[in-house]
Amino acid sequence: MQRRAYAPAAALAAAVLVTGLAGCGAGDGDGGGGIDAKAGQSGSSAPAGQPGKYHSLPEPCGYVSPGTLRRMLPGAGDGDEEEAKRLLRGQAAITYDTDRRVGCRWKLETPNGTRHLSVDFERVVSYQPGVSDEDRAQQLYERQATAARIPSAAPSSPSAKPSAAASPGSPGASARPDGPAPQLGEESAAPSAASSPPASPSSDPRLAPRVLDDLGDVAFVNDKLATTGTGVHRDVTVVFRSSNVLVTIAYDQWTTDKRQVPSSQDLQGKAHGLARELDAGHFGN
Repeated sequence: MQRRAYAPAAALAAAVLVTGLAGCGAGDGDGGGGIDAKAGQSGSSAPAGQPGKYHSLPEPCGYVSPGTLRRMLPGAGDGDEEEAKRLLRGQAAITYDTDRRVGCRWKLETPNGTRHLSVDFERVVSYQPGVSDEDRAQQLYERQATAARIPSAAPSSPSAKPSAAASPGSPGASARPDGPAPQLGEESAAPSAASSPPASPSSDPRLAPRVLDDLGDVAFVNDKLATTGTGVHRDVTVVFRSSNVLVTIAYDQWTTDKRQVPSSQDLQGKAHGLARELDAGHFGN
């Protein structure tokens, strides 16, 4: 009886396996040219989007000056310089890619309440054919502005700056808190009331949520006031876009005395000043 020849079948199977492995290797090379390599554009008729201006991000905890931190966290350390250094050092946010997103946060606790400060940098990279990094960053900015219900917050394109004119009935786009931000040891007078704080963010329309025209390409400030069973807190957020980087500053003050409402002018003035400082630093290269 003749034996069947199995060698050709084995050789065919080996050839198929080699071909499959080669195909997998080719797929793994997608985007291997760098972390910003944009996938999904092979064979597409649309051109790759224009890369953004910024290719890296700063070390966030060291990007804020100690003087600014001391103004925003008044009383930090209370004379204990070592404790002050610990508080002002901050805590870096945990991220998976520090070339794309970094952040830092600080917390000051006092017998009368707390203050929290955080900064967040996001370097946006577009993976959509024909959409630049800057355009994608603008889309993300507009999404945040819309969620915050900022009046006239989103221009039609990244190249269009917000108009100084506001829509009827809304605060001026270039409105800013009166005077400079309070310095260390100076607190803006907070209004007292026997009843709960008002639902509106501020009684002064110039301090209402609005567009800011002196930061980056586009910017806004949001201001929220709320009461809880243990006290009252005000949350101020400043968001601005510079080319393909989005910067978010969150600054809040909590107090256990419901008669002492945290001041919009104090918190907004300091958050706005920090935003200008960060914007002037030009981020990474």
